[in-house]
Amino acid sequence: MEPTARGTQIVHSDGRVELGDLTSIQDSRFYNDELAPVPVEKRTWSTYNYFALWMGMAHNIPSYALAASLIALGMNWVQALLTITIGNIVVLAPMLANSHAGTKYGIPFPVFARAFYGTRGANFAALLRAFIACGWFGIQTWVGGEAIYIIVGRLAGSGWKDSAVVAGQHWTLWLSFAVFWVIQMLIIWRGMEAIRKFENWTAPLVSVGFLILLGYVLIKAGGFGPILSEPGKLGWGPDFWKVFAPTLMAMIAFWSTLSLNMPDFTRFGGSQRKQVRGQILGLPTTMTFIAIVAILTTSGGSVLYGEQIWDPARLADKFDSPVVVVVALVALVLATISANLAANVVSPSYDFSNAFPKKVTFAIGGLITGVIGILIMPWKLYSDPSIYIFAWLGFYGGLLGAVAGVLVAGYWVVNRTKLDLAGLYTERGAYWFKGGWNWKALVATLVGAVLSVGGAYGGPFPADGLIPFLKPLYDYNWLVGLVAAFVTYLALSLPGHKSLPLSEMHTEEESSERSGASRIDPATMDR
Repeated sequence: MEPTARGTQIVHSDGRVELGDLTSIQDSRFYNDELAPVPVEKRTWSTYNYFALWMGMAHNIPSYALAASLIALGMNWVQALLTITIGNIVVLAPMLANSHAGTKYGIPFPVFARAFYGTRGANFAALLRAFIACGWFGIQTWVGGEAIYIIVGRLAGSGWKDSAVVAGQHWTLWLSFAVFWVIQMLIIWRGMEAIRKFENWTAPLVSVGFLILLGYVLIKAGGFGPILSEPGKLGWGPDFWKVFAPTLMAMIAFWSTLSLNMPDFTRFGGSQRKQVRGQILGLPTTMTFIAIVAILTTSGGSVLYGEQIWDPARLADKFDSPVVVVVALVALVLATISANLAANVVSPSYDFSNAFPKKVTFAIGGLITGVIGILIMPWKLYSDPSIYIFAWLGFYGGLLGAVAGVLVAGYWVVNRTKLDLAGLYTERGAYWFKGGWNWKALVATLVGAVLSVGGAYGGPFPADGLIPFLKPLYDYNWLVGLVAAFVTYLALSLPGHKSLPLSEMHTEEESSERSGASRIDPATMDR
């Protein structure tokens, strides 16, 4: 169906695009203020803002536990650091690829997905991402509550820590979990700007808690020597390489969520250069730092206590000094709030709002995230490193890899980074496809998902895999999902994809007071 006539797009000299007039889309049921394209004058985030965002998101207890769990699985410090570093570099590629659209058009992830899944079909990709974020929100909230439980226990005494057990946990731990949940809901209720400010002032502080933990362990263990000499259980033979592939996929999966929804943040970018530099400086460096701290601290804990404790709150609880425990865990609580808000509340808030634009605001979307995060029972997901890595991270990594494959193929190869901005908000417009759904994107996602996680095994899955002959592919789940969906979407889309000839490009160059902008009619853009 041909798109209806809409207002013009303003293209600035730096390539960023905005709508000159929002009145043509404001009455659409696919529009609300939170999902609206950000005007260029309000795209003010700097390189530091993105670096601080990543520092806030990466420096948290689950990031620490991710690295520490590799030691618990039998790797030595070199193997664990190598696995994490490679994973972060790999996931940065699709992350930057999808970030481009956010900065160029000022749109969040669910609106970006409309260009490929359809104005209705985007809810499929967005809600898949949202429910995974809810799981992560619950995990982060649980470990943050656990840190509060230990802090208060050190100050209040054994009566707090040895309280009555309710539903398998001390009631004081449930209370700590609830307090941590409420604090986060109060911040998210104030909106995106409150989150940005919180990230900025907590970013320089979040490293303090982990450094205190490491410093204490180093002193008690007698320096780096005993820690670095701690041998791994796997060696460099077949036992290591058998574990390397699935753990690498888990490292990638850890941030595969953000590889989809970074447009939620880059839509505020001052330029492509600023968001790219901020992310390149932010993700690999901060995750490498936290990995080094986690690996050394966990190895040191093994030297001191004879066991590999991968949960930093539980490790800190073994320390003799109450001051060290309280100061370290207070910093970790701040770090976890910062990470949880940015990584696990912003995206599903937009995603739930996208599903019901006229009824669900950003704040209500955050509240929905918080409730689902409790119902998903995060204490079970976080209970064992094998479940945490091979079941939770591995399975959803394959699913999100398939979605990423569709987005990258559609935006960079099929559409060549050109989108009809107004059409993303318009019913029966350029991205209506068939009833609001693009079957090609759905088929590509399904193919990628089945190939990547159809053979899921271990943890809650059958030992031989859900689909036995696909079991070998599960060790490479994220990569399989990405490549399979990418190739499938291109195979289905390119043969019938046509660009309008230059003779039909009715562009109108106009002078503008803002950055030498020009106006173009979106109806003339490549479909």
